[in-house]
Amino acid sequence: MKITVIGAGNMGAAFVKQLSRAGHQVSVTARDAAKAAQVAAANPGARAVPAAGAAEGADAVVLATGYADAVAALRGVGNLAGQVVVDITNPLTPDYMGLTIGHSTSAAEEIAKTVPGANVVKAFNTVFAQVLGEGADFGHGRKVEVFVASDSERAKQTAAAIAESMGFVVVDAGGLKNARYLEPLAGLNIYLAYGAGRGTGIAPAWIRKA
Repeated sequence: MKITVIGAGNMGAAFVKQLSRAGHQVSVTARDAAKAAQVAAANPGARAVPAAGAAEGADAVVLATGYADAVAALRGVGNLAGQVVVDITNPLTPDYMGLTIGHSTSAAEEIAKTVPGANVVKAFNTVFAQVLGEGADFGHGRKVEVFVASDSERAKQTAAAIAESMGFVVVDAGGLKNARYLEPLAGLNIYLAYGAGRGTGIAPAWIRKA
């Protein structure tokens, strides 16, 4: 696939790394063009592009910014009508120990309102950059799970195909409103990593009893 990654921070860089390794045609854009160029240079086949028009021709756009920067970042990459937008954001408080919105809405739903022509899918928000960067294999035969929620079946299938191409196991989490549950789940994961001192080499999983 042709995939545009918006953001060159820890998550953006991890996406560019794993997507490139999976054989996708990856473009990366960021507010800091030099940082985007650095990320692209570290991953053979990836390229850094200006924000304007970065979404053009992409099969999917991965939104790898903070929630506060998400809307401006999406509006800066061009026309998103009909595009699949993979939203990985979490609406975190400044100390990362809480969420700024929830219960009756979610970051994903609020983002979708601002780009009404796009097909927004929530995915990867429960996966730390360390886990994404190191790959899907947790050892002992276990794979990291990616929860996918969207009202668009095409968007859901696209996000699932991206996750599976990188080796992750996909869990269908229903419609986009279920991001209201996925974002607090990410908040708990962040608490366990930082507040409880378990580190960022963790990820939630959905297990069926045999």
